[in-house]
Parts: sequence; C-alpha cells; structure tokens
Amino acid sequence: MRGSGHSDLHMHGPWRSFLSVSALPFLCCFACFHQNMTMLKVENISVRLGKFELRDISFEADPGGYFVLLGMSGSGKSVLLQVVGGLIRPDGGRVILNGRDITNEKIQKRGVGLVFQDSALFPHMSVYRNIAYPLVSAGIGGKEVLRRVGQLAEITRVGHLLKRSPRNLSGGEQQRVALARALAPEPELLLLDEPLSSLDVQLRSDLRALLREINGGGQTIIHVTHDYEEAAMLAGRIGVIENGTVVQTGTPAEVFLNPGSEFVARFVGIRNIFGGILVGDTGRLRNFIAGGIRFNLLSDEPPGEGFVVVRAEDIVISVSKPSTSAVNNFPATVMSVQPARVGTEVMVDTGMELGVLVSEESVASLGLVPGKKVWVSLKASAIKYIRR
Repeated sequence: MRGSGHSDLHMHGPWRSFLSVSALPFLCCFACFHQNMTMLKVENISVRLGKFELRDISFEADPGGYFVLLGMSGSGKSVLLQVVGGLIRPDGGRVILNGRDITNEKIQKRGVGLVFQDSALFPHMSVYRNIAYPLVSAGIGGKEVLRRVGQLAEITRVGHLLKRSPRNLSGGEQQRVALARALAPEPELLLLDEPLSSLDVQLRSDLRALLREINGGGQTIIHVTHDYEEAAMLAGRIGVIENGTVVQTGTPAEVFLNPGSEFVARFVGIRNIFGGILVGDTGRLRNFIAGGIRFNLLSDEPPGEGFVVVRAEDIVISVSKPSTSAVNNFPATVMSVQPARVGTEVMVDTGMELGVLVSEESVASLGLVPGKKVWVSLKASAIKYIRR
C-alpha cells in the first residue's frame, strides 16, 4: 500500500515565508523526496510482545504523502509506528527509508521525528529549549539554532510561547511545541501517535489544519489513530489494522465506501450490516436472504454465506410506496428519531432494524415520529456484498 503523495511541492501559508534563501537548506530534504517513487517501505514486519503479535505487515508510503494507520485500541497500530521509529526492534522484516535499511538503525540516525499523544515535552526546559534540544544535541551552532527555532515557531504558531514552561501550556499548545521539536532535525518522515486524541473539539480542528499545512509543505507523515473521522479528514491513504494485521488499504473513499470486511465496515461506522446467504447466478440481479428479508443486489461472487453493507445515506424513506427504479422497497415502522453528527438518524423496523440518515427538513415534512408507517427503498447498486 502506498501513501498518497503530491506531484510537486506546494508551499502556502507560513511555509511560503519559510522558503527564504536562508531557509532553503532546512527543507531541501523535501525536494529530494519527490525524486523517488517510494519513500518508506515496510516489508513483512513481525513482532511478538507477550501474547500480542504483528504478523507480516507490509506497506509503502510515497514522498509527501499522508498515510494514516487506523485501528481500534490494542490492534497494533502504535506498535507498528514504534517499529518504524526504532523504539521497538522487529523479530522479522525490514524498514526501508529512501532506499536505506533502517531496521536496526539507532533512533537518532533514522531520519524520523516522533510526536506522541502526551507530547512528551521536557518539563524543566522552556518552549525554546524544547524545540532547540535536537539541534543542540546534534552540535548545531547558536545562531543557526536561533534561526531554525524561530522558523519552526512561526510555522507552528508558538512564537509567543518561547519563554514559557510546558507546564503552563494548554494541550493544543503542547502538541504544537512537540511538532516543532520533531521537525527541528529535518526528519525525512514524521510519525504521529494519536496526536489529537487528548484535545477538545476546537483544538483538534486547529491542529488538523496545522498538520495539513505541514504535509502540504512536502513533509511525509505517518499518523496513527483510532478515529475514522480523523483519518478521513487528513489521510491521502489509509491502512486499517485488526489484531496485528493490515486488513485493508486504500484512499479514504475506497475504504469507507467499499469496506473489505465486516470488521472494517463496523469500525468505520456503518450501522446496516447483515449476515445471510447470497443466491442466484452470477452476472445478473442476485438475491441476498437475511433474517427473512430478501435484498436484490448486484454481485459477481459465487453463491454462499456472507454479509451485505448498506450505508444509511443510500436509503430513501417515504410515506407511501415509491414508484422509482429502486428494486428494494420495504414497508416499515419508525422506531426512533435521533440527531446524528450530520442530519438525523431514523431507525425503522422492516422485519430487521435499518438505520436511515435524513435531513431535519425531511423529518418535519414527512412527519417522522416513532410508530409512523413508512416505506424504505434502495437501489441494487447501493448494497455491497462481502463474502465470509
């Protein structure tokens, strides 16, 4: 699997002023990224930690890409990130960065920057000294340190905080400082482990915008999260991890609109998932029987057990039997009407429960209240079948 990359370097916002003649060396590594087809290769990585195991994980990320590893807590995504970062030594496999095998390389020499959920700032150092730390440790001189810290503070918008102690910063401010520190040594790869999970809604939004801007400046990012909405907002490509194995990769649209397994479908928030049996000949309209309900759908899979996935927004609800091209029409009873993150979720009983996503205006115009008799309809093409 590959991370999504930009075809050329686009600089905007703080990055534009960052590209002065004196600043060019600081970002020169970004330009070289784009000369390579693949920047990061993770090949057949296996790790055993007690009873937990990562098994033969492979993926690739292109230069300038934003790749998100998405999985539930305990799925192994953070372990995999730490393998790439050099914090955990794998039992098998290789990590290749820009053609260089860094599997057994020391953390300081890998060419990666890491940001963790808790920011991990040095509490006894000022913000300035935190950002400067990797530069001073590398033996870089005072004036150059001052210049780079100033540039990074501008990018991450922490210039007014440089004299402050990390103890006196908000969670969002601490993560901005952690980002600046991680970027200071000019990493080829930026690794983010749940960087937004401890922040409130507004701070998450602000930091997402900053991450997009940093990535837009050419920085390749590998980001670990359990939040599929966060992944959808940031990723160019996504890898979904389940129980130590990558089970699906692709663009956000490919993963969320065409989940490759029941786990992926449920994990990305699809409510309407039904197990049953596919019948009928391939190459024509098929029947899927689930709980006494017969769905008409399109599939070239052989008959057998599996499940169907139906997105709530692909179901149409009406107060009378529809006269449309949809081949799936079911009488139903409204069970509940609840606000959703976007629109309103209406749960209906057709013999099995279906979740339907509608607008507030539709709720009002159709008079949707619990107990109301309605019809629901969906096209055959809106139903995705996945074999077991």
